[in-house]
Amino acid sequence: MNLHTTTPHNSRTDRATRGARTTRTTRRLAALAAAAAMVVAGVQTGSAVATPGDSGTDKTPTASAPFSSAAALGINSSADRATAIKSAQADTTATAKALKLGGQEKLIVRDVITDARGTVHTRYERTYDGLPVLGGDLVTHTAADGTLKGVDRATEAKIAVASTTPKLRSAAAGARKVIWAGHGGQPVLAFETVKTGVRKDGTPSRVHTLTDATTGEKLYSYEAVKTGAGHGQYSGEVEITTTKTDAGFELTDGERGGHKTYDLNQGSSGTGALVTDDDDTWGDGTAGDRQTAAVDAHYGAAKTWDFYKSALGRDGIRGDGQAAYSRVHYGKAYVNAFWDDSCFCMTYGDGEGDKKPLTSLDVAGHEMTHGLTSATADLNYAGESGGLNEATSDILGTSVEFFADNASDAGDYLIGEKIDINGDGTPLRYMDKPSKDGSSADYWDENLGNLDVHHSSGVANHFFYLLAEGSGKKTINGVDYDSPTADGSTLTGIGREKAYQIWYKALSVYMTSTTDYAGARVATEKAATDLFGADSEELTAVSAAWTGVNVK
Repeated sequence: MNLHTTTPHNSRTDRATRGARTTRTTRRLAALAAAAAMVVAGVQTGSAVATPGDSGTDKTPTASAPFSSAAALGINSSADRATAIKSAQADTTATAKALKLGGQEKLIVRDVITDARGTVHTRYERTYDGLPVLGGDLVTHTAADGTLKGVDRATEAKIAVASTTPKLRSAAAGARKVIWAGHGGQPVLAFETVKTGVRKDGTPSRVHTLTDATTGEKLYSYEAVKTGAGHGQYSGEVEITTTKTDAGFELTDGERGGHKTYDLNQGSSGTGALVTDDDDTWGDGTAGDRQTAAVDAHYGAAKTWDFYKSALGRDGIRGDGQAAYSRVHYGKAYVNAFWDDSCFCMTYGDGEGDKKPLTSLDVAGHEMTHGLTSATADLNYAGESGGLNEATSDILGTSVEFFADNASDAGDYLIGEKIDINGDGTPLRYMDKPSKDGSSADYWDENLGNLDVHHSSGVANHFFYLLAEGSGKKTINGVDYDSPTADGSTLTGIGREKAYQIWYKALSVYMTSTTDYAGARVATEKAATDLFGADSEELTAVSAAWTGVNVK
């Protein structure tokens, strides 16, 4: 979530051809499906146990009743998922043979999800002659009887290169030799280099660049650090889960994977100090109390965890029951927030004049969702896939805000409305009509991938709004909206919960690293079909909403 949108777009991710190839699997692949079948367990939201301030009357909200069993999305406990991954990995040789991969290719299992219909969705990375294949990821969809229903691939190109010995020598120390297959053409031998530094606004930078090892041509580049824009400053008086120690209390949430919140004390590295308190009364609701920002960050992480588990059936960001951690008070007057996969953590600055910490609920949900995207489709952070990456964080961050049902920060389709990043009370982004921010796109066109990913995300944000709420004028929680369509059509929404469950299913089992907008339409249509059926009104609404933003 880039609040200043200073990250340059370095290259456009070319579209990769998509398709499903349906075949019969071998007996061993059938055995894999059977072994990967997991118990679909019900989940419930945990309640907070420590109260900020004097009372803290809010209860951890229960998600509204889902439109259908959330098991359809694939609710697997972290233990079952780990067992299924291990089983699938043991059978990757047979799986590669069944998929007719080349003899030098091997599969590495990233995730296994079994949905309520017994379909096993297994996500793989590939290697070629021992080298990582970037852009070679794929997802298989196997019925309970072992029938391979389909395969979604980041690329349909055959993974093969003439030689794995580079003709050029990498100029960068520590460069990694890889196969680059994410450009939609023939895979090539490449060097991947990582340049670290600091951006102009103080955000840490880790730029990955792929260079052709034969010609020296720059193939692709992306920024790995995804930026974002007790008694909390934004969340008000809330319940948070803390841990009792011999010396008092600390911001460690034992109910949600052990999430911890640290104070960097205006530093820019390390974890800083774990936030502690003598009497379990945290913050005073103002930026002048250092605990206040920590309360908002800790609360936002808890609400996001609860949303993932209750509404999506996911046990933490990676589905493994392990929490990330939060760092507040980063830098001096740092006007941003960011997610970093390398530390598996969220980091928040204190804003202009150190008076507006960027710890609002939708920002917290946005940042954690970057981690979720990395753990699932791992959408490339450039071009159209980068826009979908950013939109996923806006979509689920907004959904967290509605889910929390907090009177001090009511749900809306505005991004970053609490942090006043523009200094005039306006939000950072608008989902009903993204172009109102002056930079984001309302509709798809052939140049969309050339925009900064925080602006090309507008098309998916607009799609989500139209799918959930429909077109035209509407007032929700006191906020007025007026959403247009590219073709002038009038659309009726299917409701927010159906919309976010369709998006999550598409992200977690159908999208790949190179999915573009056309591919996102296909993925969400598949997800709607899985959840509601091929003749459902929901599937019709998904297609109409994409047409409404000119994705056809």
